[in-house]
Amino acid sequence: MSAQVTEITPTQGQSTKAGNFRRRLPGSLAWHIGSLAILAVILYPVVWVIGGSFKKSEDIVGSLDLFPGSPIISNYTGLTEGIADISISTFFLNSLFLAVGSVIGIVISCSLTAYAFAKIKFAGRNLMFTLMIGTLLLPYHVLLIPQYVLFRNMNMINTYTPLLLGKYLAIEAFFVFLMVQFMRNLPKELDEAARLDGCGHLRIYWSIVLPLCRPALITSAIFTFINSWNDFMGPLIYLNEPDKYTVSLGLKMFVDQEGLANYGGMIAMSLVALLPVLAFFMAFQRYLIDGMATSGLKG
Repeated sequence: MSAQVTEITPTQGQSTKAGNFRRRLPGSLAWHIGSLAILAVILYPVVWVIGGSFKKSEDIVGSLDLFPGSPIISNYTGLTEGIADISISTFFLNSLFLAVGSVIGIVISCSLTAYAFAKIKFAGRNLMFTLMIGTLLLPYHVLLIPQYVLFRNMNMINTYTPLLLGKYLAIEAFFVFLMVQFMRNLPKELDEAARLDGCGHLRIYWSIVLPLCRPALITSAIFTFINSWNDFMGPLIYLNEPDKYTVSLGLKMFVDQEGLANYGGMIAMSLVALLPVLAFFMAFQRYLIDGMATSGLKG
């Protein structure tokens, strides 16, 4: 018996592909339209803020137009004049000081603590690690009053010490946990080889563990920088003098004593305040992705 072979001509193949394309077209079209609609909703506030920075304050409140009819740049040029005789650069320098100081504190203290939990065996290690993770369940507002009373009794109000001290004491359990998970995945053979060469814990931590944990360290640094730069509650509670204000507190100074707000200048300063955060994130986003992708893997 001779097998019959059905030969599909190019015309038949093209008609089959065309039919499949027509069947998938409605679903694909609906998916793309839905995606564009969601994108428009997400980007609308961003576009509105950018457009509002070129409007007068009365136009921002009294008009629903997305873009200004008569754009102005005085909202940006006015930032050079400062607020209440305080230069805008003062707010940025204060925020930068706190952000950089917080990053240094978190990277040093949390990495040392994580090394102890991940690499050193001592009595009560698991219990202490569990208690540390449990602190993540405590709301910030529960600790707010006791901490304020403590720092007031120590005469540290209206200084940057309350905003930085905790960063050097490894109180951020999330970053400690992140680094512990990363360090546990490192090969134990590296530690054993270093000990055979006479290295102690500090030398192993500095020369071996830290270089290999760079993605986790940079991930912690990025989140710390962003959180410190955007922090409003902490500076509001502990800082009293305007010349020590951060950018987040400087924004509220656009509202005068009568409750009248310079919305145009406030929006313009908000956009300018985003630039350092965006620059910091864009510079280290590759390490952020690497750190988040590998922190949960088993070696």
